[in-house]
Amino acid sequence: MDDILRILDKEQGVVDINKISRMLGLSEEEVSEKIKSLEADHIITGYKTIVNWDKTDREVVRALIDLRVTPQRGEGFDKVAERIYKYPQVRALYLMSGAYDLSVVIEGKTMKEVALFVAQKLAPMESVVSTATHFVLKKYKEEGIIFEDDEKDTRQVITL
Repeated sequence: MDDILRILDKEQGVVDINKISRMLGLSEEEVSEKIKSLEADHIITGYKTIVNWDKTDREVVRALIDLRVTPQRGEGFDKVAERIYKYPQVRALYLMSGAYDLSVVIEGKTMKEVALFVAQKLAPMESVVSTATHFVLKKYKEEGIIFEDDEKDTRQVITL
């Protein structure tokens, strides 16, 4: 099953079952059943499309918010994380080692919208000791996909 997971992960979930079966020397039915089993066991939790929003008309502001938190007695960071990840603006949430405890990825339409979310929703939580907001200015790579500008300057330099 690890082989199937590696293939699906590398190919962003977009790969033909026939191709996987040929790669692994299994029948299509075996591959299909294994994938269904991985989905049922929540090992495969979904398939994602990676969008380069910079090439569309939609304005998207993404920020990484580092939080120092006081863990809840008997529950650690889980209860605080649960309160945070329920907000629709939260795209990802990670428990971290180092200077901060939680790292939150937020999306909004404007920098002001994201800043207000931090100021009105995250910072006032009783467990939150401090926040540090980092706005994403440019995305170079995400989920293994490199975002490069296809429009290269192909003109030759001429010196006199």
